[in-house]
Amino acid sequence: MKLLHLDTSILGEHSVSRQLSADIVAHLRSLQPDLEVIYRDLAAAAPRHLSAEHLAAFGGAEVDDPALRADLALGQACLDELLQADLLVIGAPMYNFSLPSQLKAWIDRVAVAGTTFAYTDAGPEGLLKGRRAYIASVRGGQYAEGTAEAALDHQERYLRDLLGFLGIVDVSVVRAEGVAMGDAEKAQALAAAAERIAALRMD
Repeated sequence: MKLLHLDTSILGEHSVSRQLSADIVAHLRSLQPDLEVIYRDLAAAAPRHLSAEHLAAFGGAEVDDPALRADLALGQACLDELLQADLLVIGAPMYNFSLPSQLKAWIDRVAVAGTTFAYTDAGPEGLLKGRRAYIASVRGGQYAEGTAEAALDHQERYLRDLLGFLGIVDVSVVRAEGVAMGDAEKAQALAAAAERIAALRMD
């Protein structure tokens, strides 16, 4: 079984989402020691954002720019890693009510019509069925359902919708909220996240 582990935070060793995503992977490895893990740090090396040149290349245009060729190869590698994975762990902090742009750039390379989803007579169909995803979601404030700012959550909701569109509907969220609201709030959030991780299952 293969697991694709993505980190996206720009905070390095100070990142809570990196801590939680690593703890999720460690827990899953404890459940299945022979788990093969592929790791990609999108904050360190993400695909470039899509451009007209990318779209032309996707359409079969000749690519003369070495940098563009390298970036197309990186995008293909990201897609191949997802296609080969049975499990997906994403460190996804909230930046300005949404996702890090590096994660969005990755999404734009793996959401590919005819490969990870298809348009059918019955509507869109996700082609990545049978996979399971775990999201390490971190927010500086409080945005969970029922809070005053819940309508500003374009992070978890978007990521769940995107994964579902691709056919990944078995999604577990490990959330740490309020980590920028003081030491006590952060400690409480991390303790709750640790309990959630300990309860995760693969069956």
